[in-house]
Amino acid sequence: MTRKFIVSGTDTGIGKTVVSAMLVQALRANYFKPVQAGLDEETDTEFVKRLSQLPEDHYFAELYRLETPASPHLAARLDDVEIDTSKLILPESNRTLIVEGAGGLMVPLTESTLLIDIIQNWQAPVILCARTELGTINHSLLSINALRQWNIPLHGVVFIGDSNLPSESIISKLGNVKHLGRLSFLNPLNSETLSTAFAENFHLSDFE
Repeated sequence: MTRKFIVSGTDTGIGKTVVSAMLVQALRANYFKPVQAGLDEETDTEFVKRLSQLPEDHYFAELYRLETPASPHLAARLDDVEIDTSKLILPESNRTLIVEGAGGLMVPLTESTLLIDIIQNWQAPVILCARTELGTINHSLLSINALRQWNIPLHGVVFIGDSNLPSESIISKLGNVKHLGRLSFLNPLNSETLSTAFAENFHLSDFE
């Protein structure tokens, strides 16, 4: 049976797409972004393709491509699209599958369904992306607690940003969660620097 991981975050815009690209590249995995909100700039799937540099058959098409860059429930309303949550099913994959959510766990996909509700249906382990900046302890522990309340398996936490050992340590301890590694801000950010960052800061065995 192939592995499946859900990449989610404690907030929006924290770098979970970069983490997704890193994992897709390192594991030579497949990538799936079920709901994309915002099409004016590079989409998350296009971004992951550019960074991971794998053949086209590693990427699944989005189920919903919404024009408006907003919470999916609002983007769908503004775009006059109805998100049918029964269609949000993980595709069959003969490789490890990396699934990237939209925003944080509590982002509404419709007026009555949160992203975490769909993740609960998927029952695949979550890789939680967390900043190392001020406020990360509260946001991370709230997200960890939510996952446990929804009975969703938590694979571990990937920290993003400059080293902050006190915060990383207390989140791992109080959250009783595995510290999978830390991804620094990369400049330049490209396929080569991303590959090096994984090799230096993560263990492949944690994802196999």
